Amino acid sequence: MLTTAEFFQLTQWAGITTLVVAVLAIAGFIFKWGVRFQLVGVTGFMAVLTGGLFALSLVPIVRTVVPGAVRYSVVYDNGATQAVISIPPTITETELEATLRQAANDLYSYGRLGREQDQLNIRARTVIHPKPGVSQPLYLGDVRRSLRNREDEQIQIEIFSDKFAKLPKSSA
Repeated sequence: MLTTAEFFQLTQWAGITTLVVAVLAIAGFIFKWGVRFQLVGVTGFMAVLTGGLFALSLVPIVRTVVPGAVRYSVVYDNGATQAVISIPPTITETELEATLRQAANDLYSYGRLGREQDQLNIRARTVIHPKPGVSQPLYLGDVRRSLRNREDEQIQIEIFSDKFAKLPKSSA
């Protein structure tokens, strides 16, 4: 992932390119080149691109990594107060707790709608196969966090320990 300093350097190069294309566009109008209107379009696009890169150079892009978390997939997200993540069936309880913390950090957004509730509820599930040809979702835990406070210290993690007995034993 690029840092803000690298985005600022890209902004400088894009700005120089924008100025060069703008000078070419002006020259195109002076000398009545056939591509003068395309050069105006390219100049506008480069100006928008330069502005976007400049904005990215101001705001740090930070992703918090929780140690011990495993990869997960978001399988449901209503954009408001509920989400479901899919985890591998080989997960342990400590890995699940770290993964739920990671998901709570990753899925937090200021843009989530919380009309009735002000909490985001993320459930973790895996899929087990009790018999050949039969798939069954198994919810192993959930996490609840505030929708209003990014640095929520009151994250509530609940792990369903009794469900871990249903997981297949690894052959390692």
